[in-house]
Amino acid sequence: MLTEASVNLLQSYQSGLSSYDEVLDLNGKIKPYWQALFSTLEKLGLDELKNRNQEIISKLRENGVTYNVYGTPDGLNRPWQLDPIPFLIEQKEWALITKGLQQRAILLDLILKDLYGPRNLVKDGIIPAELVFENTGFLRSCIDIKLPSANQLTLFAADMARGPDGQMWIVDNRTQAPSGSGYTLENRIVMSKLLPELADGMYVSKLSPYFNCLQNTVSRLSDKSKDAPNIVYLTPGPNNEAYFEHAYLASYLGYTLAQGDDLLVRNGCVWLKSIDGLQKVDVIIRRIDDDWCDPLELREDSQLGVPGLLQAIRMGNVQVLNPPGTSVVENHAFLAFMDNISLYFLGEKLVMPSVATWWCGHKKELGYVCDHLDELIIKKANRKSKFRSIYGRLLSYPEREELKKMISQRPHEYIAQQEVSLSTTPSLINGNIEPRYAALRAFMVADENGYHVMQGGLTRSSPVKDRFVISNQYGGLSKDTWIVSDKTEEIQEKIVLNVPASVNKHISLPSRSAENLYWVGRYCERTMAVIKFMNITINVLNLDRNFGGSAKQEHIKVLLQALTHLSATYPGFTEEDTLSNPYTEIIDLVSNTTRPGSIASNIGSFLNSVGAVRNQWDLEIWRIVDLIDNGFHEIRNASSMNSNNIQKTLDGLFNNMFTFLGVIAESMPRDNSFLLFETGKLIERILSRTSVIQSNFGVKNEQNVENELIEATLINHHSLVNYRQIYKSQLSVETMLDMVLLEKSLPYSLVYMLDELKRNLGKLPVTTRGERLNEAQKFVLKASTLVKLANISALSKSDEDSERKELFDLLSEVSRLISSVSTNLTNMYFSHTMMQHSFFEPVDYDKDEI
Repeated sequence: MLTEASVNLLQSYQSGLSSYDEVLDLNGKIKPYWQALFSTLEKLGLDELKNRNQEIISKLRENGVTYNVYGTPDGLNRPWQLDPIPFLIEQKEWALITKGLQQRAILLDLILKDLYGPRNLVKDGIIPAELVFENTGFLRSCIDIKLPSANQLTLFAADMARGPDGQMWIVDNRTQAPSGSGYTLENRIVMSKLLPELADGMYVSKLSPYFNCLQNTVSRLSDKSKDAPNIVYLTPGPNNEAYFEHAYLASYLGYTLAQGDDLLVRNGCVWLKSIDGLQKVDVIIRRIDDDWCDPLELREDSQLGVPGLLQAIRMGNVQVLNPPGTSVVENHAFLAFMDNISLYFLGEKLVMPSVATWWCGHKKELGYVCDHLDELIIKKANRKSKFRSIYGRLLSYPEREELKKMISQRPHEYIAQQEVSLSTTPSLINGNIEPRYAALRAFMVADENGYHVMQGGLTRSSPVKDRFVISNQYGGLSKDTWIVSDKTEEIQEKIVLNVPASVNKHISLPSRSAENLYWVGRYCERTMAVIKFMNITINVLNLDRNFGGSAKQEHIKVLLQALTHLSATYPGFTEEDTLSNPYTEIIDLVSNTTRPGSIASNIGSFLNSVGAVRNQWDLEIWRIVDLIDNGFHEIRNASSMNSNNIQKTLDGLFNNMFTFLGVIAESMPRDNSFLLFETGKLIERILSRTSVIQSNFGVKNEQNVENELIEATLINHHSLVNYRQIYKSQLSVETMLDMVLLEKSLPYSLVYMLDELKRNLGKLPVTTRGERLNEAQKFVLKASTLVKLANISALSKSDEDSERKELFDLLSEVSRLISSVSTNLTNMYFSHTMMQHSFFEPVDYDKDEI
């Protein structure tokens, strides 16, 4: 029984309704499941609901869930927005909706086969020819592109909203690369963790059967002769608005995330460029639009696609979901003809109606549209046209006349849709539960039995009252969608694919991913090296400034110049002007994002590299990345901080990056990904430590100056405590060099790092046959040998010009050799210079298969 308080909450919500609402049935009564939800919300209380909402926001940010919006200050990596109040649909109603969705998917699949086949729809006058031949989604190059399955439309999503008759209407079709299923899954995971009690008194259907079905469908399309097919999830890259979802689903489904330049076509097959060499690709799930897929036959300016991809599909050497060309049925104008198409193909009426649509290419419909503009929404028939919908009721009389004139000039380019009052649903807005317009995107995948519909979907609601603004690009809120019933459904166990235990479990690492992992290691270590040495230098500065010393002491000058050499931010402290007021240069070195080598610039590069391979990281790592990102935002405002606050922020950043390294060391598999990350880290660590030693001790100074430099160097090598335990307070360049160069037990000594680097390189894939050591290994071996054979006593001595030439030359040669290792790794693993075939021998096709 409802408490009086929950009745009051419902009454309060109902008093704000200006349209029919999901909470109420056609008789104006509260639906039982919404009643149960409101009762739970009342027990929870609005204050607690707001607290949970903040936890949701934090969780989504920690998990790195983003939706990029172009042209806004926070556009890249804008946090995903999730309303804590779910969208409920009763299982009985969903069963009817499922039938309508399946019928729509079947129809669109039949349309696709017809338009790229006999085109009987046009011949028999069911649809006008303009909808095909002037449709930018109709790609003549794709006429002979076919999947070896019953359905060409494998993946399909439909946008729905409840119409005035209380039924769900289809308002849009998504056929070429449907997005949103990954966000749907993440919404469910977050809601189940942070608001599990909202499901009290009801059973919510699972989402996993949809993804199991997708995996099975993809497996059936792959090369049957292979036990472990190579399946690629093709993304436009990190700057795409839904890149989080691409990486998320690739990781969840166990597929390789790749960009267009990770793939090439050779001898009619698609190959993945990996550090193991070229790996044949069997199936591609694409998330790039049709016309960007192949610059040889489609958009020649595309850098997202794969040259020669269409020919590889024609030859049957790769399967692509969905096949290029499927965007032809996304055009809004098809909605005006779906009733007739259903009767033509299936001999039955639509189970689920479309929103009323008129194509202006017919004279009668054009007249109706011009006479009823104030009731209609005007859109371009071609979805790809950059045209914002025009609401007729918002136009003045002169504006309406101008619109009529524009439509009449090219009527076949426009459609009109009835502006109807769609349903609202409860949403948490500024701490209150208020009604907002909402639409639901449902997802389908073709299987051997037809189309499987996800038991849920991605609901989006408008943040603005009385406006239907649901697009994520314009600030729409997402909701978890619950298909609810009184009894639990049969639990479908996760499908186990037929992969024998003997199958090689090795996963190919794309060259682009390999390069980014390598640079994640380098940028992380580079940033930490500069922060570490900068903090050492600031501490010395503060000690001198605040406790009676002189800021012009020689050891401070050496440390400041060493900081410039380490960060390569010249001229920096090599100029006398900056030495007189070092804090100005330090602040710029911390915060200037446009200055190569600065801490802010390095962290920005680190975050970009991390994001480019986000499918490699688990949630624990992403939470650390989020903390680093917060620190990145702080240091960009370093000009307004004092030195103490700067150091606190830098300490926080250093600790978070150290934690990042530690979590990776504890959790990441010791595969090629880890080896390349570690290799990048070690190369940068060797270069940074040799730079500091070279700068501090390349020239001999007075003993008191050298004592200060020795202590700073030992701190930089994490070796001061160990040094004191062995040598007590006796500081000498010779003993310090012996420790930081030759002590094999210290992780930051040069020989230890070189030996570790040599071991890592020995475990990476062999790219040259017949040689025991590749060039990179030879460089490291030579550097290690030079250091191990060095005479420490000779290195610590100086000539008559006070130069330690032997030490300087040794470290210069080590740096040169290790830099050469980096260049050699790029040539071995990250660069593929093989030419792609642009043309193929013609293939004879069986006419019945075309």
